[in-house]
Amino acid sequence: MKTLIATNKITLLLAAAGIGLFLNSCTKQLDQNTQSVITDPIFWKTESDLIAGTNYLYSSLPDFNTPLEDRMSDLAVNITTRTVDQVSDGSRNIPSNDGRWNNAYAYIRAANNVIEKSAGIPSGEMKTYCIAQARFFRAMSYFNLVKIYGDVPYIWRTITGRDDELLYTPRTARETVVDSIYADLDFAAANCPQADQLPGSSSASGVAGKEYGRITRSAALAFKSRVALYEGSWNKFHGAPEFTGTKNPTKHFTIAKEAAQTVMNEAKHSLFTGTGELSYQDLFRYPGEYYANNKENILVRLYGQNMSNSIASHSYMRNNLTDGGNAATRAYVNLALYSDGLPAGKSTLDSNGIETGLLTDTRNRDPRLVMTLFKVGDPYASISGGTPIYGNTFYYHQQKYWTGQADFLTAQVYLDYIAIRYAEVLLNYAEATYELNESISDADLNATINLLRNRASNNDISKLPLLTNAFVNSNGLSMREEIRRERTIELAFEGFRYWDLIRWKTAEVELPKAIIERKYFDDINYGGSVVPPLLDGYVLFQAADKRKFDTQKDYLWPLPSAQIGLSNNTLTQNPNWQ
Repeated sequence: MKTLIATNKITLLLAAAGIGLFLNSCTKQLDQNTQSVITDPIFWKTESDLIAGTNYLYSSLPDFNTPLEDRMSDLAVNITTRTVDQVSDGSRNIPSNDGRWNNAYAYIRAANNVIEKSAGIPSGEMKTYCIAQARFFRAMSYFNLVKIYGDVPYIWRTITGRDDELLYTPRTARETVVDSIYADLDFAAANCPQADQLPGSSSASGVAGKEYGRITRSAALAFKSRVALYEGSWNKFHGAPEFTGTKNPTKHFTIAKEAAQTVMNEAKHSLFTGTGELSYQDLFRYPGEYYANNKENILVRLYGQNMSNSIASHSYMRNNLTDGGNAATRAYVNLALYSDGLPAGKSTLDSNGIETGLLTDTRNRDPRLVMTLFKVGDPYASISGGTPIYGNTFYYHQQKYWTGQADFLTAQVYLDYIAIRYAEVLLNYAEATYELNESISDADLNATINLLRNRASNNDISKLPLLTNAFVNSNGLSMREEIRRERTIELAFEGFRYWDLIRWKTAEVELPKAIIERKYFDDINYGGSVVPPLLDGYVLFQAADKRKFDTQKDYLWPLPSAQIGLSNNTLTQNPNWQ
């Protein structure tokens, strides 16, 4: 697709930046006529109907629940409820039903419906674009299923009734499903516009155009690189019982590398550097919104601009940042490099065990640590207003997606959620390149990881040196571990960490460890709080003996028992979850 058709033929995003056309005016009609019944002959008559059906799929985009998936890992906990996610500590049971399963198949049906009903719409560029978007969202839903459950039923068309044999499809081999995901994303990449071809997306005013937030060619390619990197790792590092079939990591890593490289070569995206040394922080704040301001965002979930120009609002900042619903752990802090480029245990700047106060953790560290965690004295928020500052606490409150006191008071935030960004593409390319040959050139490091480090340090290598083969070798480091570290620090609290531990097969090492928070100081006033449980002087959130990871079953999730029953037992449970 060379260009997008005229805007008067696609009014898809209402209120300057959203999917409001569908959400506000068509939800009831489409729910009744396409989502809750087997057939819907009265709805699909015009191109506008096809557009409305396509709009529904945008409600499946990742939202502000996605960062909370880091609570399933070693990086985050909910200090508001003082609880640890049951996936993280290994205490979960087989569910009767699971929203992840149900929602994914609901969106797959909706995508299949758009594709099928398009046959009755006159051919044209808009019809093709709607099909391409539907195939993107079908791919996204199937990837969500595959990474959770492994083999899943592949439903390639809508089910026509209870007697339709497709309703009782057994689990399809993971590799077959993944190949179908690749095919859908290839179609989307070939038939979606480039980011700068979306009407209004490059407006000099920075106000989102009517099509900002739509699926683009680079979104399809970037997501393909994500899928392929996951599958390459799954093939390379996993075995029985969770892996079955023939291994072919080279196939998937090559796909990941080539898809990422295409995005890089086509140059429609670049890292956000618009606010200098604060660019990494501001990427997740209002200065980082819209394609005109920020070419890093490849795909976002839109929330609007304000109360009068709203799609939806969220309270992620108050609930999960200020109140600590998604607070960081010491595992995250310890992963961050020191300013000499070395990790804890190797750096002469290592402060572990010799902290002198609550600010020690963030001194001489990767600047992204400072821009991700609140530190004592930072501007904060309070329900009583004023100009509060962040005070003494046992925990690490993190500030990614923090927007300030005014939004805190209203608890109605309109900041968009970044579903895919260019930094991930660079990290995907670097990791896939390394895993293909277990080596990576300095040139490839400069084109990927070192761009991220330069952004973080504002091009000051005294704050964060560049990663080179010579540096790794001379300091006894592992290039694989440094590439993984870079990914974890750059993408922290964006919902990647748990899934990375799963695909790397390192969850069995990291998740059973105790969850630790800050160093405790007897001489600091914590506001009257009682002394918390401690481990070697650090606040203990959950002891290691309360945590477990079973390598014989926990790399895949259990299928919901109700779904097995509804399938007339054509579905089988995952290994060792019976």
